[in-house]
This record gives sequence, C-alpha cells and structure tokens, in this order.
Amino acid sequence: MTWRLASKEYEKSKGDQNRELLYQLVKNNEPLGIIAFDGSEPVGWCSISPREKLPRLESSRLFKRIDDAPVWGITCMFIKKEYRKRGLSPVLIKEASAYAFSKGAHVIEAYPVISSANKFMPDVFAYYGLVSAFEKAGFKKIKQASEARLIMRLFQDTRP
Repeated sequence: MTWRLASKEYEKSKGDQNRELLYQLVKNNEPLGIIAFDGSEPVGWCSISPREKLPRLESSRLFKRIDDAPVWGITCMFIKKEYRKRGLSPVLIKEASAYAFSKGAHVIEAYPVISSANKFMPDVFAYYGLVSAFEKAGFKKIKQASEARLIMRLFQDTRP
C-alpha cells in the first residue's frame, strides 16, 4: 500500500487498516500485480498498476513523470529467500508486463536499483528490482533518477 497512499495516510493506517484496504482493492478487481507459485506455494510477487493509481509515485520528485504517456509502474518485487538467485526476477517482470499489456497498457515503467557487483546490498533495497533483471526482461534505460536509481521502460511493441 506504500505507493497507493499519501505518506500521512499510509502511516495513519499502518497494519490491519492497510491490509483491509488492500483486501478491498482485490475484491474490486483493481490491477495490483502478479504472484509466482511453486506448486501451491507463493514464492514471489511483482506489483504493477497504472501510475495514476499510485499517488505517492505521482507526487515523487525522484520519479517525476517523464512525459504524458499513460504508463503502468512496477513499484515492488519480492522473492522468497530460498528462491532468490535462480533467475525468477526477469520472469516475474516479463509476466507482470504481459499482464499489464493484456489489460491495455502500452508502456511499462520501472524504478530499479543500480547494484554494484562488488558491494553487498541489503534485501530491503532490492525490493524495487535490480537493473540487470529489468534489462533481461527487455526494459531500456530512460533516465538516471539518482546515483542509485534508474527509470526504465518497456513498450508494448517490444513485449517480452
């Protein structure tokens, strides 16, 4: 719910209230993302939604809109620890993109972390996804948002 609520609103409704808000979005068939399963066990998640449904992203100075194109944003990824480093991230990104394209998206935007091969990165920073995973999924760099973050895009005509 972090990207779906203004900062004050998110803090005010932390915990059970945010879970209930998310549950209501699911019940209303809001586009939220995809879940990866190993059999019946959920092992990964990729959040993807139309950017206009993400108020905190819309108000972000770091990730300001580049243009007026209607985009869907990938704002969060999670892979269960024992499933990491198996190539699941690019698969999740491709499947999330295919889902968004099937729902009418033409442009997918992502905001991954630039990792350094020789530096340890705490898991919490990888929740945005890594540049290398988005590159493997066909995304291209559009803008360097900061020293550690990019804005990348995938267009429907290059759908994975």
